[in-house]
Amino acid sequence: MSKAVAQSFLDLVRRSQLVEEDQLEKFLVGYRQANDGELPERQEAIAEAMIEAGLLTDWQADKLLAGKHKGFILGKYKLLRHLGKGGMSQVYLAEHIMMRARRAIKVLPQSRVDDSSYLERFRIEARAAAKLDDPNIVRAYDIDTHDGKTHYLVMEYVDGKDLHVLVKENGPLKYDVAADYIAQAARGLAHAHEMGLVHRDIKPANCLVDKNQTVKLLDMGLARLIDDEESLTLENNENVLGTADYLAPEQALNSHKADKRADIYSLGCTLYYLLTGHPPFPEGSISERLLKHQVEVAPSILKERPDAPPTLVHICERMMAKKPEDRYQTAGDVAQRLTEWLASRGREVGESGKQSASESGVGSDVFRRFAASMSRPGSGSSNSGISGIAKAPPPKTPVTRVPAAAVDDEEIGLAPLEEEKHEKKSAQDSNELASTTDDLTSATRDTVAERPRKSLVEEALEAEAKQQQAVKERFQTKAGEINPLRPPGFTAPSYGTPTWVWVAVGVGVVFLAGIVAFFALS
Repeated sequence: MSKAVAQSFLDLVRRSQLVEEDQLEKFLVGYRQANDGELPERQEAIAEAMIEAGLLTDWQADKLLAGKHKGFILGKYKLLRHLGKGGMSQVYLAEHIMMRARRAIKVLPQSRVDDSSYLERFRIEARAAAKLDDPNIVRAYDIDTHDGKTHYLVMEYVDGKDLHVLVKENGPLKYDVAADYIAQAARGLAHAHEMGLVHRDIKPANCLVDKNQTVKLLDMGLARLIDDEESLTLENNENVLGTADYLAPEQALNSHKADKRADIYSLGCTLYYLLTGHPPFPEGSISERLLKHQVEVAPSILKERPDAPPTLVHICERMMAKKPEDRYQTAGDVAQRLTEWLASRGREVGESGKQSASESGVGSDVFRRFAASMSRPGSGSSNSGISGIAKAPPPKTPVTRVPAAAVDDEEIGLAPLEEEKHEKKSAQDSNELASTTDDLTSATRDTVAERPRKSLVEEALEAEAKQQQAVKERFQTKAGEINPLRPPGFTAPSYGTPTWVWVAVGVGVVFLAGIVAFFALS
């Protein structure tokens, strides 16, 4: 029975193409030598051993244990881990199969690439973004397609954490550190603006800080591909730290006419977040927050941090001016002003990188879900897998792993890959194997039995599409258009004395007059 369990899992490994056959054979030789020539009784045990040998990552093993084997290979890249999603795309940590270079890959949703105009805009924007060459911008290396239907962007992988997570975990930043980070982001923006690109989605989550404390802007030149109304309703879904918290007033009214000064407003809101630990207007629904950005002045930073340097507060307030003409007119002006302020305090832009991570409150954690696997043998590197085969005996105690049913397939966002057809004999053997092996998970039995099923990616895309449609219906008006400023059920705030007060006063006056008249006549 143990052999059948192990062989079923190894069959999934082979079909996933994650491990080359010669590496797998070397691993099995070393494993049998360390285990008296036997394979384990539980497939989780051999999965753990392959992780320790560097042949699989935790994420890959979890998917394989759930019976998934399609979608791990994307063109020239091998997917190591799911990093997250931005907009409606999915982002993965990947490794170039031949070069062993790590990259971040953003996969576009099929629902959008079916639109030829959207796809053409993506290509134009990606080509423009690829021309950007600045240390404060995440570089775009390549755009490609897999099987003619999965379109993706290959980007620089930044090992660090974004400013949203940084503040959420450590609280408001020191004044010099906050000014340093925003000055770096402004420098990156200035370069992009000079190249004719407007970001339109500047927020803490799109500002990454690497291990050297260098700030890098994410998605430069690509944010405009997603309509602002759509991103406000579908992507954020009432998230108080979503796009609505950093959107310039003019951009909410007419996103297509928003220029580079809208990025300056959003960057000012980001500075406000770094200094206070929350966006300018953290309370209320999306519509209410957008309205506040239109008509209200953000509460002073000095109310929460009375010791805040007045000059820095003034810089932030000017960046957040309601009228574009009242703000700094270029990102270069912002960078220069912050540089001058830091110089007056004996600091330089980029000096935060000279401090230790503990002093500045910055670690390397933007993608901390995979950071551990990067530093351990089980990183998915084929080289480490070869060198560690004979030295890594199987665990002597049962390995506890996440049950296959608990694996979140919604993480997978790649377009579906066609399921190959297996020979009838293989299917019959697999059915017999599944019927005599109680240890196999139901997901694995489904895979072995080869019943028709969807790939990792297809399931995730469909789940995400259903979720987006459900949220979209909430914001659908009778005219068939989404208006994030006035969703169904929204009541505009009223100002002045309520009408019922005046009515009550009038009734009271008439009543008193009647009493006076009565006594006068009597």
